[in-house]
Amino acid sequence: MNIIFAGSPYPSAKILDYLTKNSLNKVQAVLTKPDAAKKRGKKAFQSIVSEKAKSLNLCVYKPEELNNPEFKEKVMKLDVDILIVSAYGKILPNWLLELPKIMPINIHYSLLPRYRGASPIQSSLINGDNYTGVSFMKMNEKLDEGDVLGSFKIKIEDDHNKNSLEEDLTALAISKIDQVLKKVYSSNFSLKKQNNNLASYCSKIKKTDSLLDFNNTSESIFNKYKAYYEWPGVSFVHKKNIIKIAKMHISDHLSDAAPGEIIKFDKSGIHIKTANGVIVITYLQFPNKNVISSNDAFNAYKDFFAS
Repeated sequence: MNIIFAGSPYPSAKILDYLTKNSLNKVQAVLTKPDAAKKRGKKAFQSIVSEKAKSLNLCVYKPEELNNPEFKEKVMKLDVDILIVSAYGKILPNWLLELPKIMPINIHYSLLPRYRGASPIQSSLINGDNYTGVSFMKMNEKLDEGDVLGSFKIKIEDDHNKNSLEEDLTALAISKIDQVLKKVYSSNFSLKKQNNNLASYCSKIKKTDSLLDFNNTSESIFNKYKAYYEWPGVSFVHKKNIIKIAKMHISDHLSDAAPGEIIKFDKSGIHIKTANGVIVITYLQFPNKNVISSNDAFNAYKDFFAS
């Protein structure tokens, strides 16, 4: 089957690579986000999907504007059965959704209609969900509201963070994609309408979202740490310094101190009171510095963290 693939980050590149390994698939073109702005003395940064597509000798398009007449003319000439989208990063216009002869399909990392939008993996971790999954959806012009071809569930383990959960979801998507495409290509599929009354939405994460509020519970703080593990991380303010937390855990210690108070600082970590307990920071990073252990922090910053 003739495919156009649209995606940008590392998980999308893994899916693209898998698609090309199936001799039944012919990837006609790859759409990905434009190269990042060039910094002084450095090359422009291209998406990981762009790198992968070039290594596979695939035709790559990086349009700033999807309605650009020149880009549209080139793509409209392609013979396309299926459009597959995985974290592309742009809203697709109707003409592109209508281009494939069979169907435009989006691979979304949630159990739709839960967590429509830009940060479904982070949202599932922040909310402490027990399960999440991958949904294959027939795309329409609305945000993640298309009919679902199939949803596949995965358990969220206690040690999952954004990176590891994303890896497992990508593996799940890859394990199911042949099954879904075979059904679609042979017209042996069913579509399930999403229940909009059960829908929830998640927005794009901002760097400012990283700051912790110790008035929250230890569990919600730790969930946020896991969700923002890759980016933007989590941080707290102490004596007007924003300190990033590289590693932490929940303590079973109880304290009557006020939320946000440092109740103990030794080589084992910085122990900070939360709404219902204590969290312990074991690796941290000061602005423009390397990550250090709590042992090194105790030796170098003992007075800084003293009351």
